[in-house]
Amino acid sequence: MSHNNILIASDAGLAVRSYDDIAEFMGACIGTDGLLLTEGDLSATFFDLKSRLAGELLQKFVNYGVRVAIVVPDPAAHGERFRELAYEHRTHPLIRFVRSHEAAMSWLAAPGTSPITHD
Repeated sequence: MSHNNILIASDAGLAVRSYDDIAEFMGACIGTDGLLLTEGDLSATFFDLKSRLAGELLQKFVNYGVRVAIVVPDPAAHGERFRELAYEHRTHPLIRFVRSHEAAMSWLAAPGTSPITHD
């Protein structure tokens, strides 16, 4: 399977600022081979794990089988708990925190889970 249809959130004008943005992301991911998010696409609320925004968003991606690469050059800059979350996802089949755009594109382009489809 070719993985040429990678959605780059910033190119699509998508950002996660609140829970209300999650549905828009899910809709935008239909028919794609994966999603690339950067720190700039995510609000400070996302990095505050007590807000549960990160958990809710990541769980939706898992539920819908969306491969997501999240570029965060220095996870520890967002606190110890966030660093742990990023570390725990280092081998996750659907969600990876990576340190560069190049690493994100490389992982997303590699064979993996089938793209999300609309029934």
